[in-house]
Amino acid sequence: MTSLSPSSSPSFGPSFSPSELGRRIGSGLLSFPVTHFTADDLSFDEDAYRTNIERLAEYEVGGLFAAGGTGEFFSLTAAETEQVVTAAVQAAPEGTPILAPAGYGTRTAIEYAKAAERAGADGILLFPPYLTEAGQDGLAQHVEAVCRETSLGVIVYGRANAIYTADTLARLADACPNLIGYKDGTGDIDAMTRIYTRLGDRLTYVGGLPTAETYALPYLELGVTTYSSAIFNFLPDFALEFYNAVRARKHDTVIDALKRFVLPYTEIRNRQAGYAVSIVKAGMTATGHSAGPVRPPLTDLTERELAELTELIEGLPATAA
Repeated sequence: MTSLSPSSSPSFGPSFSPSELGRRIGSGLLSFPVTHFTADDLSFDEDAYRTNIERLAEYEVGGLFAAGGTGEFFSLTAAETEQVVTAAVQAAPEGTPILAPAGYGTRTAIEYAKAAERAGADGILLFPPYLTEAGQDGLAQHVEAVCRETSLGVIVYGRANAIYTADTLARLADACPNLIGYKDGTGDIDAMTRIYTRLGDRLTYVGGLPTAETYALPYLELGVTTYSSAIFNFLPDFALEFYNAVRARKHDTVIDALKRFVLPYTEIRNRQAGYAVSIVKAGMTATGHSAGPVRPPLTDLTERELAELTELIEGLPATAA
């Protein structure tokens, strides 16, 4: 992996303390902006990315996660990740929280956390360790080590090979004052119930399943007050209307939006592994905000699938689209 090096850009400090960030991200919709790549050589298109961050930050959001899962963190070099996060921090208006990724092995994750501090990010989303499975003690040591080496607020992402039990999260919450959140990517209702019952408002809970709108209403009852909306990238008005309907428990409005757009959208998404990211970039193209192609190993939607998605978007009411 490319080693991380300090950015040549001016240093910015976080705008929020960990506790302030925890409250802020729990109070509004979150999104993971896509990372823009050029069509010819798939290099990072920083100018287009900055323009898009400015566009998205015009809306009221709880925070933006730069170079996250939808931002193809797994396909970026370490140096590119720092460049993306720095660009997001500089392009977003004051008061918009920017969170950066950290992942892979523990020492590498710590390097990413330090890079996030250099870039001026407000917090960190800690992705699962790369490849290998680990027990609860090892996962706890991993999170503790990262939290210990950064002053930023940390959200731990539970999915794949990093499934945290309620006991482990309680242990981490006691040991790590700057652990502010838990992002659930498993969809295990029993586990989420146990976690929320055990920790209550000590953590902020983020819905992190692909197309989180599908799970938003039932998860709200489990203390998950926010979620990361990929749809926000290309339909911000629709995404915010949906989120507000969820928070207001307007069940009929939510069900209608699920029928009209979200569930047909997920049918296209489910056709290929990796389409959870690809379909978002296709949505950007369909709405006139192209972010370029995805990087391998992901693949873009076919022309026919792009046409289907475009038709689905065009079928929405004008205010939502």
